[in-house]
Order: sequence, then C-alpha cells, then structure tokens
Amino acid sequence: MTRDTIAIIPVAGVGTRLRPHTHTLPKVLLHVAGKPILAHILDDLPALGISRAVLIVGYMGELVREYVDGHYRNLHVDYVEQPERLGLGHAVSLAEPFAGDRSVLIILGDTIFEADLEGVLAGGQDSIGVKAVADPRRFGIVEADGQGRVTRMVEKPEEPTSNLAITGIYYFTRGRPLFEALAEIQRKDIRTRGEFQLTDAMQLLVANGAVITTFPVQGWYDCGKTETLLETNRVLLDKRAQPVQIPGSVVHDPVLVAAGATVENCILGPHVSVAAGALLRNSVVRDSIVNERATVEDIMLESSVVGENAVVRGGFRRVNVGDSSEVFFT
Repeated sequence: MTRDTIAIIPVAGVGTRLRPHTHTLPKVLLHVAGKPILAHILDDLPALGISRAVLIVGYMGELVREYVDGHYRNLHVDYVEQPERLGLGHAVSLAEPFAGDRSVLIILGDTIFEADLEGVLAGGQDSIGVKAVADPRRFGIVEADGQGRVTRMVEKPEEPTSNLAITGIYYFTRGRPLFEALAEIQRKDIRTRGEFQLTDAMQLLVANGAVITTFPVQGWYDCGKTETLLETNRVLLDKRAQPVQIPGSVVHDPVLVAAGATVENCILGPHVSVAAGALLRNSVVRDSIVNERATVEDIMLESSVVGENAVVRGGFRRVNVGDSSEVFFT
C-alpha cells in the first residue's frame, strides 16, 4: 500500500562529537551495524508505504545526496539546504514547499529506532514517539494525560515534570497546521537556547487545542559520539546479525561483514562490523567498526572505529581514526 505521506528527514548536523570522522564525512553516513546511520531510516520507508522524502541537508550535503541518489532509486527524494543552523524547527519548516498539507513523518537523521510506525500511520492521529529516560533534562519532554494525549511539551527543562523524552519521531496527519505553527514561532522570534525548536511549535499547537497523542519507542539508539556509536553497533548486531563463517578465520558472533570486504587469517568478534572494500589481515578485532576501504593488518583492536580509507597496522591499541588517515605502530 502506498500512502500520501512524505518523510521529512533533517540531516544538516555537523556531528562535532564524532570528530575526527566527521571532518571528512557527514554524521549520517557513518557506518553502524553494517550500513550508514541514514540507511537504517531509509530502508524502513517502503514497508510503511512511503515513496517520497525530503532531506534537509547542510554540512557535506553533496555527499548525502550522492549516497542517497546512488542507493535509493525507487525513492523520490527532494533536497533543501539549511544554510544557517537555526534549530530543528527551522529545518523542518524548509520542507513546506514539498510537503504542503500531506501527512508527514518526521525522523531525525541520526536516530535509529524500533517502534510500531505502521500502527502509528494507520491510527490516523497526530502522534510523537516517546521513551522514559533517567535524565529528562537532556531532552525535550512530554507531559500527557491518562489517555496518552499531550498536555505540555518543554525543550530540555531545568526541572523536568516528566521522564518521557521526545525521541525524534513525529507523525502529523496534515502538514499545514504544523508549518503554520513553525512560521509563527519564527515570526514572533520564539527561541529556546537561541534556536527555533520543533517542540515549541508543537506546544503552540497543543495550546491552541490540537490533539497530539504519544506512542512508545522500544528501541532508541544514540549515534552522537564514538562511545555510543559502538554501543549502538553492539545492540543492533545482537538483534540483527546472522551467523557468519569466514574460511581461514575464526568468528565469534555477532559479526557483520559486508559483501566486498576481505578478511584473511583473523579472529573477529564479538560485535564487529566490517564495511565493503575493507581489508582485514592477520588481526584480532572485537567491539569495533571498520569502515569502507579501510585496511587493518597485524594488529589487535578493541573498542575502535576505523574510518574510510584509513590504514592501521601494529600491536594492540585502542584507536579512533578519522577517514583517509594512516596510523602505524612500531
């Protein structure tokens, strides 16, 4: 079934906490559990009946476009640039010329999640994904009544009144009321922490009588820094990786080795993902991500991220090596 729903995916972020990798690659194209972060989102759209998407690009947007156009030919994608980082609300508002009054599914480009989106889209109600968290001060939070309807939303409150965090997944049956609210907060210069927030626009809708419900997000995986990228890699491999056998090497599952990667005389795993074009030889690698066309030889690696085209050779080390780098240990 094809729906008249358009996906809006903001991917303009710089990803400063993932440097050095994001010096040469946008955050959403970093690999985790066998494919780029963005691919985990786009791969789910056809099953939801969604055939159109708007990507809000910025930092290294040409690389995002090149990847998406090369891998998702059956998905109609429009691109709009956010020239100045004025907040998530501003980013989403830029999609209005493409979305109009269609139903919209907004997904943050660095959010990997597990939720019943099919049920959400079939429910026919404006709804936002939430998850209980230990420290709500780090997130936008939702207050809801006994029927799960939103009564109040606050962006990163100093004194939270709820532990339900907004996860970055939103569904609106009509786009126009949302875009009107986004236009209003920009016209009135309503900012939180110096930016136009999507949360503030949704709170304006609620204050004007709109009914917005919540839905639970079971899995919400952070890819914002190296440590959490590796944690997400572990969780997703545990859930999704199939047993792997590599002649001449020992594999401790879960491990994911992409087609086109070469593994010779290695001990891999647990929790290793190897991207296409990578070469691993005479090495022991565990709890690590090896990106495209990287070379890992004669070394023991643990809790490491090796960037695209990087070369790592030597003894046992822990590394965080950016793209197109070379590291030699003697």
